[in-house]
Parts: sequence; C-alpha cells; structure tokens
Amino acid sequence: MTSNMPIVSPPTPAPSPRPIPQYNPSSEFSTLLGPASRKQYLISILHECSPAELRFLSQTITPMLKRDVLTELPAELALHILSYVDDPCTLARASQVSKRWHDLVADDWLWKVLCDTYSFRADTEDKSATNLYQDDESWDEIDKFTSNSIDPWLTARDRLKRQELTSVSHWGPYSDDLLHPITQFSHQQYFRRAYGTMLNLRKGGSILHAHRMPIPTPDSGVVTSVALDTEWVVVGLANSKIHLFSAITGVLSRTLTGHELGVWAVHLVCRGGYWGRGDMDEDGYPDDAGDPVVPAALKIALGIDRRRRMRFPASVGNDSSKPSDICCTSEGWGQPNSIIVSASCDKTLRVWDATSGHCIYVLRGHTATVRCARVLHNRPIAVTGSRDSTLRVWNIQKGVMLRVLHGHTASVRCLDICGNQVVSGSYDTTCRIWDVDTGECIRVLRGHSHQIYSIAIAGNLVASGGMDTIVRVWDATTGNCVAQLTGHTALVCQLQLSTTTNLLATGGSDGRVITFSLRSFTALQRLAAHDSSVTSLQFDTNFLITGGNDGRVRVFETQTGAWVRDLSERCESVWKVLYKKGVCAVMCKRAGKTVMEIWTFKPKER
Repeated sequence: MTSNMPIVSPPTPAPSPRPIPQYNPSSEFSTLLGPASRKQYLISILHECSPAELRFLSQTITPMLKRDVLTELPAELALHILSYVDDPCTLARASQVSKRWHDLVADDWLWKVLCDTYSFRADTEDKSATNLYQDDESWDEIDKFTSNSIDPWLTARDRLKRQELTSVSHWGPYSDDLLHPITQFSHQQYFRRAYGTMLNLRKGGSILHAHRMPIPTPDSGVVTSVALDTEWVVVGLANSKIHLFSAITGVLSRTLTGHELGVWAVHLVCRGGYWGRGDMDEDGYPDDAGDPVVPAALKIALGIDRRRRMRFPASVGNDSSKPSDICCTSEGWGQPNSIIVSASCDKTLRVWDATSGHCIYVLRGHTATVRCARVLHNRPIAVTGSRDSTLRVWNIQKGVMLRVLHGHTASVRCLDICGNQVVSGSYDTTCRIWDVDTGECIRVLRGHSHQIYSIAIAGNLVASGGMDTIVRVWDATTGNCVAQLTGHTALVCQLQLSTTTNLLATGGSDGRVITFSLRSFTALQRLAAHDSSVTSLQFDTNFLITGGNDGRVRVFETQTGAWVRDLSERCESVWKVLYKKGVCAVMCKRAGKTVMEIWTFKPKER
C-alpha cells in the first residue's frame, strides 16, 4: 500500500544581522543653534530619565563643576582669602590638600597676620632653634607642614616659586654662590612656639627646678626682688644674698655675696643689644669719664674693650620713648655678658658680671637704704632711689656717679623709666619726672594725700598709687592729672601700665586686681583675686598673672577677666612672680622654707 507523505520545504534562513548605526548625541547637540535650543534639548532628555538615571547624572556632573578656587586665583588673592582663617589647626589641615595649598599656607606673610591676630609680638631678632612642638593632637597637625623663609621685596607669586626651588626650613634664600645661607626670621616658627606656649599656660607646663632653702630667722629668707630674662633668673633676698638661676634649666648657677645687709632691688641687663641714644664724647663713649681700673676680663664683660657704635640700627626706629620691662630687665648696650645691678640696705649699689659672678663695682654715695633701681635700655645708665630722699644717676660701665637728683623731701619708694625720662614716687606724697641726661626735674605731680608706693610710666602717661587707695593717671607732658581711678579699699601696691594694649592693671592690699581702659579711664574688670595683699601683678594681651599673700598664684584672661587656672601648689605666702617668654619664676614660702620654683611653658622638643 502506497502512502503519500507531504513534503515540507526547508525553512528560509534568517537574514544576516545588519550593523547598528552608531548614535552620536554630541553631533546632534552641536547642530543646535543658540543656548535656548540647547537648554530645551537637555530638558527634554531629563524629563525622559528615571530617578536612578537622574542620580547617575548628578553624581557625574557634580565633580565636573568643582573648581579649586585657591589654585586658580592669583597668589596674592589666595593669600588674602587665607588670611581670614584664624585657626592654626585649620591652616594645618589646609596645607595637606595639595602641594599648591601647602605652598600657600607656608607663606610667611600669612603667619605674620596670624601672629597679629593672636597678639603674639614677634621679635624679628629671634633666630633661636625652631624644633619645638606641643605633645597633643592639634600640635601634630601644625607640625605637618614646613616653614619657608620670606623676602620682603618679593611678591606672593615670586615667594611661592622660590619655595618650590628650596627645601630649607629655617634658612633664608641662598646667596649667589650658594655657599652662605642667610638666616631670616620666620613668623611661622615664631607662631609655632608662641601658640604652644599659650596652650601650655592654659593647661600644662612643668617645673624645671624647685629650690628649697631653710629660713634661720623669720625675715632672713624673704625674697625682696626678682629679675628675669630668657637666660637668667636673679633673686635678691633680705639676708644680703643674690641667687642666680638658669632660666633654661632652672639650676642654681651661683650665689653672689658681698652686700652687708639685705638686698632691696635687682636689675638685669641682657647681653648684646646696641648703643642707644644719649650724650657721648667724640670717642663714642658716654660722658667724659676715664677708663675704669678693672681686670681685663671684666672690661670685656662690660664691653669696654671695643669701640661702641654711636648710632643705633636703622631697623630699630625711634627708641627715645622705650618703656621699662616689668620683669626688671633692660636691653644691653652691646656688651657680651649679662650685667646685674643690685641695691641694698648697706647704702651701696653693686655691679656684677653674671657669667663669672664677680663683683665689678661697688658704688657708694647714698646715705641710707637704696630702695629701688633701674637701668636704661641700650645705655649703661642706672638710676637709684633711696631713703635719703635723693635719686642718683650712675654710669655702670665705668663705675662712676654722674649726678644727684634733689627735690623729694622724704624717702623715694619707687621709680620707673621710659626712654631718658625717670619718674619717681616718694613718701612726701609727690611724683617727679626727671631728665636723666641733664638731671632736671621736668614736672612735679601733686595730688596724692598719703605716701606713694607704686608708679609706672609709658609714653606720655604716668600712673601712681599709694596709701590713699586712689590711682592717679597723669599727663607727663603737662603734669596734669587726667584721671582719678577708684575701686581699691587699701594700699595700691602694684601697677602695670601698657600703652600697647591701652590697659592699666592695679593690685592692692585688699586682694583686688582691677584693670582700667586708658581710653575711657573706666574699670573693665574687677577681680577678687586674692584673700590678702597682692604681691605680684603682670599682664600681656592674653593673660594676667597675679601672686598674693594668701599663697596662691593665679592666671586670668586679660580681656575677659575669666579665671584660667591656679599655678603651683598653694603655699603660706607668695613673695614674687615673674613671667617672660614661656618661663615663670615663683618665689614663695612653703612649710617654713623659702621655695624658688622655675616653671617652663615652652613646647617640648621632640
């Protein structure tokens, strides 16, 4: 049987795939004319996108819109913007963004602005070592960028270009032969040290050394006077001795003996400096006294072996009204060694070489206790006040008395200097302003009703206080009393006057500390600082440090009066406290002994 099966034709093969035409949106977008049509085209595409696609577009577009403004701006404008950043830790983090930002942050002008913001008064002659750091996290951030020197005649762009060509941290640009690096002051390194010191003063610091000495009799171990600079701490005692400590290590260097009775005043003349203004003879020496008969080594210490410069450096400017230092120090006249001047109840003034400890001169002339002493800046001229009612002017380089200032009718209790002017306060209730070079009494300031115990002069202002509890401010030019400041209820025994900060701080036997504005002559802060008499008072733009008979050393903020901390352990009585550039000397009585503590607040070296 035959069956017919249908024959199925084979399937037709599928056509071969054709190439997909490439879509080029940029070509289509570029054909659009005018910004309006291009925007319309983009909007139409966005309306068709899903939320996920829109998020993708946003993540893609956002980085494309970012711009490094500081990198694209001229260096001068970039630095101007950065100058508004007042937090050093923020600048430290900014320096890590890129090399360009690092170079901008390293510009020394920026750190000069920051020094001004924090009221850090930079000493452009300071070229000390700069490897000082603070052991905390914020200081580690500041440590992450290097310092770079600055040439005042270069623009910001030129400075940045030069910084790329050198990796030297605290050396200035090299000379043409690249052999003799020129050391230049770095505001960045100065700020590093000053900021670390400020942090430590708030919460930190350490005792370099604490010296305890027994007191044989109740009055023999009393500290009567202290002088402090960055190298030495000089302490005068009622037992006629003078102790000399290192301000760097706190170690007792030597004890100066020679006075027969108690030492009432000490003054420290720093080594170095320059020869300042003053009357000089044709050989460049002051006055017309002959060369003193002293050993050759001591002539070197006094700077007698070299010819003095008659003119001070042009960079110093006008120093004719330079005020005294609250730490009882003065700038030297170019001598290689520090010089100590001490005044005593034995009626003498002694001049010492701090390096060797030798007594160079014993100056006699007063007929009673020499109560106070000061040395002029950059001149070997000392002025003393005595219970014999006179002031005397001495040339401590040549060891001669120059003149006697008569006028007071009772004991001269206090004096201060500013330029070549001396102001004195006396138990005769008057203050007098004197010209050191001529001995003339320029002004007699009358108004107090009781003895005067404290006095200060700065610029054209004189402040005085005493038993009548009133602080008077005088115009040194006219002699008029421009303000009578009240607030104390007992003797005003401490004064500091500063025309830089326009502040006057006073301390009294009532335990109060009051700060006054020199613009309005009104009280800014009234502090119940101590339970008994204020024995020490010192302030700068940032901090006010006081010591009292209640045995406490206290630190306050100068501008707000806010309490910061109590320094050191509480003791029976604090006699003297001085602070300078990260070093603090505390003289007190503790457990029946005289205790001399040397503190440091400088950032630790790593």
